[in-house]
Amino acid sequence: MELLSLHYDVSGTDFTCAGEASSKIKRNLKELGFPASVVRNVAIAVYEGEINLVIHGGGGVIDVEISPECISIVLADQGPGIPDVALAMQEGYSTAPDNVRQLGFGAGMGLPNIKKYTDEMIIETEVGKGTTIRLKVFVK
Repeated sequence: MELLSLHYDVSGTDFTCAGEASSKIKRNLKELGFPASVVRNVAIAVYEGEINLVIHGGGGVIDVEISPECISIVLADQGPGIPDVALAMQEGYSTAPDNVRQLGFGAGMGLPNIKKYTDEMIIETEVGKGTTIRLKVFVK
């Protein structure tokens, strides 16, 4: 298998579309025959990131590179940035507005779950300019 690259634009205004990219990535990985554990981990991490793009980033992009050894994911937005990454990584900490919480989102588990289900996670953020999260899930 040669390197496969996927790109998704994520709207920041439509919760009904949130999760579409992660579902498509999950389907691709299944069709390519990746182990169920890898498919699950990637799907969870991308879903959490995709929801964060909608809630906090005003939308953004998801780029995925699939190789036999590793799934690399980049989630990028031009939102407000994360003022305190250490605080944002704490389970239960959330800056989601009340209207988002009323929809069942914003429990403060997004970034912790992304870290839990990936092998590498790098957060690059600048307040007022946006956030890029680079993830890797290794095929074991």
